[in-house]
Amino acid sequence: MGKRRGVSAVNVVFGWLRHQSKMVKIPLGIILPLILVVFLRFTVKNHNHFFVASELIHAAGIIILIYKLTRQKTCSGLSLKSQEVTAVFLAVRLICSISMEGDIHTVLDFATLVSTLWVIYMIRFKLKASYVKTLDNCHHYYVLVPSAILAFIIHPSTRYTYINRVMWAFCVYLESVSVLPQLRLMQNAQIIEPFTAHYVFALGIARFLACAHWLIQVFETRGRYLWLIGAGYFWFPMALLAEAVQTFILADFCYYYVKSAMEGQLVLKMPV
Repeated sequence: MGKRRGVSAVNVVFGWLRHQSKMVKIPLGIILPLILVVFLRFTVKNHNHFFVASELIHAAGIIILIYKLTRQKTCSGLSLKSQEVTAVFLAVRLICSISMEGDIHTVLDFATLVSTLWVIYMIRFKLKASYVKTLDNCHHYYVLVPSAILAFIIHPSTRYTYINRVMWAFCVYLESVSVLPQLRLMQNAQIIEPFTAHYVFALGIARFLACAHWLIQVFETRGRYLWLIGAGYFWFPMALLAEAVQTFILADFCYYYVKSAMEGQLVLKMPV
């Protein structure tokens, strides 16, 4: 009985949100995540754990894809281009991590890269009959070229070599838009099957945690990092913006995912 009342209350909330104007939805979409960030700020002591959690959740999303590909023997609903872009930024980040850090992040990046390459192999060769190329029509260069140009212009100023700094900036920018081909495919298809939806939702949670880390950094330094713009140092604000962009891109999908889950719908329908 209590569970039914809880689900009913959630449905009432989503019903209320559905009938609100964009002038109401947009502020709520900003305020609620910020409240959650504040909560995380005071409950998680080591904020570097956000990045580890983000990478673990991304890896969990890949595991969901592996289950889909091995059990259902189909790659329908998956964007090959999004997976290839993901492999690019993971490979670049792994190279940087080996030469710059060599810690738990390196291990997680390696495992995620290997899994992503396996997914690409399955889509390209083993399950290519179920891959709908016409729906996956967001070209690689739409995200690769702008990310590369921006990395050469704005990158961190550290003790590492110039190429390492540019590569690190490139993988940050590329990661922020790597999901665009997948979202484009889902928009074209209109209907998203459960495992693909679970994977994209995992990406949304992962990006929110990474973005929360940067926002808490701004809070703890009382905005000092943002004032660096006045000194001509744009890297930190751009890194924060990159995380915020991907979080914003995925926020709309996550809303419909949670709404469908609360309503007991197995197949998610994207709005036209």
